Amino acid sequence: MQSRTPSPLPRTGRPRSAAADAAILEATRAALVDLGWSKLTMGDVATRAGVAKTTLYRRWAGKNELVVDAVAVLFDELELPDNGSLAADIGGVVLQFAALLNRPETKTALMAVVAESTRDEPLRERIRTSIVDRQKRLVLEGRARAHARGELPLEADPAAAARTADLIFDVVAGAVVHRTLVSAEPVDEEWVDRFTSLLLGGLASVQS
Repeated sequence: MQSRTPSPLPRTGRPRSAAADAAILEATRAALVDLGWSKLTMGDVATRAGVAKTTLYRRWAGKNELVVDAVAVLFDELELPDNGSLAADIGGVVLQFAALLNRPETKTALMAVVAESTRDEPLRERIRTSIVDRQKRLVLEGRARAHARGELPLEADPAAAARTADLIFDVVAGAVVHRTLVSAEPVDEEWVDRFTSLLLGGLASVQS
C-alpha cells in the first residue's frame, strides 16, 4: 500500500501589506514631529495610519522597534551617485544625506531614537543593525567603484579592509550629523568640497 504525502497545510492569516507598512511608518514619523518621543503611543500611530492597534503589534513588538524602522526606511532612500570620480561620488551622497537630515521627520525621529538609546541597549543594537549596518553598503559600493577606476588600492587583508570601511562610515556620518543636527550649519557645496578633500587625504594616508 502506497503511503500518501500529506498535503501542505493552508496558510493562515493575511499576507503582510507593503502599503499598510508604509502608511504606518509615515504615521509614526508624523506623530513624532507632532508629539515627541515621550507622548507617542502605538494607539496614536494606529489611528493616524487607519489600522487597528493589533496590526501594529503583529509587526512590531513596541514603540522602540517601530520608530527605528520608521527612521531606517528614510535612510534606505540614499543612493551613491556615479559622478565619474570618488570625490564627486562622495560629494553627491553627502549632499543627499544632509538634505535627508534636514527633513523635519528625519531630524525629529533620529534625534529621538538616539537620545532614548543612551539608556536602552537593545534599542541601540537595533539602530546599529537596522540603520548603521545597512547604510555601510554605500561605503562598500563606493570603494568597489573606486577600485575599479583605479582610484584606490585594494586592501589585501579583509579584516583591515572592514576596519577601513567602518572608519570611513563613522567619519562621514559623524561629520554630517554633527554639522546638520548639532551645529545647525549648512552642508553646502563649498563645505562638501572641503570635507571631501580632507577625507580623501586621510584615506590616502590610511591605505598607503
